Amino acid sequence: MTHNLKGIQNYHTLVIHSTDNSFGFGYRKNNNIDSDKFFIKQFDNDLCNNLIVELNKFISKKNLQKVNKISVSIGPANFNASRLIVVLARTISQQINCPLDSFSAFQIMAKRIASKNNVNANRKSFWIYKRLKRKGFIAGKYEICNIEGNNANLVIRETILPKVIKELKSKELFFEADYKDEEDLIELLDLSNKNLLNANVDSWQKVLPLYPISPIN
Repeated sequence: MTHNLKGIQNYHTLVIHSTDNSFGFGYRKNNNIDSDKFFIKQFDNDLCNNLIVELNKFISKKNLQKVNKISVSIGPANFNASRLIVVLARTISQQINCPLDSFSAFQIMAKRIASKNNVNANRKSFWIYKRLKRKGFIAGKYEICNIEGNNANLVIRETILPKVIKELKSKELFFEADYKDEEDLIELLDLSNKNLLNANVDSWQKVLPLYPISPIN
């Protein structure tokens, strides 16, 4: 069932994101960036309980009930954090009957990386990678769909979901993953609001953490 937002004047977006060593929340009203509110914290020894505690501090129950859309990053990042924030996002989405969608951490940083490295019309496709502690890499592929205007208007599509690869091919364009807490939360809010009208209230069931290897690797 598609979530019908026609006629809604006030909508609120909540996003939840994690990196290799931190987690954060973002909140926006009516797609107005001036209303943006953020919380970012480094991991500690009890991430499971602290997620709930910090979320309760970040957003009131009253405002949480107003949320029309939730988006979550699903990794690749710290495996335990990715799993926990996805569980949290799914639980909230189900409880308040609110659409939930998800984006890989690499897709969230893709526009920033493309802009920083001046990826242009001649090299529309590029990879983002993360080196594994043992052998190989996790990498996803991205394609620039729109390069008109300035870099802020870049539209980038994820063509290959991050997966394990043995080596980086020299003929292709590769950039190392670069997590930026607040910048990634802003981009996640932007991506979430672009998908607002395509949201589905049952979509929480399809959102799962992305981690191409086992947690012990």
